[in-house]
Amino acid sequence: QLQFVYSGGGLVQPGGSLRLSCTASTFTEDTYAISWFRQTPGAEYEGISCISGSDGSTFYDDSVKGRFTISRENGKNTAYLQMDSLKPEDTATYYCAATTCPPSFNDDVLASFGQGTQVTVSS
Repeated sequence: QLQFVYSGGGLVQPGGSLRLSCTASTFTEDTYAISWFRQTPGAEYEGISCISGSDGSTFYDDSVKGRFTISRENGKNTAYLQMDSLKPEDTATYYCAATTCPPSFNDDVLASFGQGTQVTVSS
C-alpha cells in the first residue's frame, strides 16, 4: 500500500522557515499530482497545496499563498514544501498524498498519509 515518509518538521519561531519533504514508499507515476494536507487536533484535514505531474502547475490555499512553495523531484517520488514567514496558525501535522490537484480527500488518501510530520510555530 502506498504510504509516504516524511522529514523536515520541527519547532520554529514565528517568521521562520522550514522545508518539509515526503517520499512515496512505493512507485508513484510522475503523472500523479502530489498534495500537501495539514490537520490540527479536532479539525478536519485541510488541503493546502498541490503540484500536478503533467505540467508542474501548482495550487495554494489562500491561507498559505505567497508564503509556501511546493515542488517535486520526479523519478525520486519526492515532494517538498518550503514554508516561509511561518505563523502560529500554521502549527499542525502535515501530510502528503497522491491525489487530484486541487487536493481532494477521501478514505484512500487518509490511508496513504503515514505518520506525517509535526510543525510547531511558537516563540
